[in-house]
Amino acid sequence: MTDATTPRRRTGRWVAAIIVVVVLLVAAAVAAEFIARSVVTSTVRSLVVTNVGLPDDQDIDVQVAGLVLPQVLGGRLDEVTVASDDVTLGPITGDVRVDLRGVPVSAGSAADGGVASVRLDQEQLRTLLAQLPDLPAGTVEVAAPDVTFETTLTLFGIGIPVGVTATPGAAEGDLTITPTGFQVAGNAIDADTLRGQFGGVADTLVQTRGLCIADRLPAGLTLTSATVQGQDLVATFDVAGGIVSDPALQADGTCG
Repeated sequence: MTDATTPRRRTGRWVAAIIVVVVLLVAAAVAAEFIARSVVTSTVRSLVVTNVGLPDDQDIDVQVAGLVLPQVLGGRLDEVTVASDDVTLGPITGDVRVDLRGVPVSAGSAADGGVASVRLDQEQLRTLLAQLPDLPAGTVEVAAPDVTFETTLTLFGIGIPVGVTATPGAAEGDLTITPTGFQVAGNAIDADTLRGQFGGVADTLVQTRGLCIADRLPAGLTLTSATVQGQDLVATFDVAGGIVSDPALQADGTCG
């Protein structure tokens, strides 16, 4: 009996030992993953605060998709998302989200690229549009899919209120506002009718207006769209992968 049971006991001990080792390895891997994720997210946050010039106590959410440790060992993070509210980027202040792909772990390499979005509420949009000459930004209201504002056209010395409905957009990196409809004395009219009533006085009002913001943003950001979503305007940018390492892309761009 003793000889017969001894191998079984030894085998049982080996199995138990293997299980313990596996559990310890799993625990070590989990700990390593936790540490890697913590280090990466805190490093990204510090770099964002420093490079964008944000307050040290700025609330910044950093997310890394998938398991971090294998990506770190491979030298590149598949997808990194950074989000924060009330961030000022040049002339734009709003809630920012940046999604970068193929972010290098070591310095000196470019990422694969990404997309950034800035969400502006009505007051933030008014502040931005105030930079357009002769646009009464204080009257701007936001309601999907358009923005509206009130202005005055003068005919024979008489000021006549005109309501304007306009669609935001982007062209060659500029923010654009394109009038699509008008209200005069409670009547909805189109651009041709407005010109017929006011002549050349209405020319500026019916044209698309553009606001260049490239000279106040990093050259690695290119405005590609601007749309109204609910009560907010959302501006979307292409992000050049080289912005993470190229000083020329980190510096302000140019207009014209």
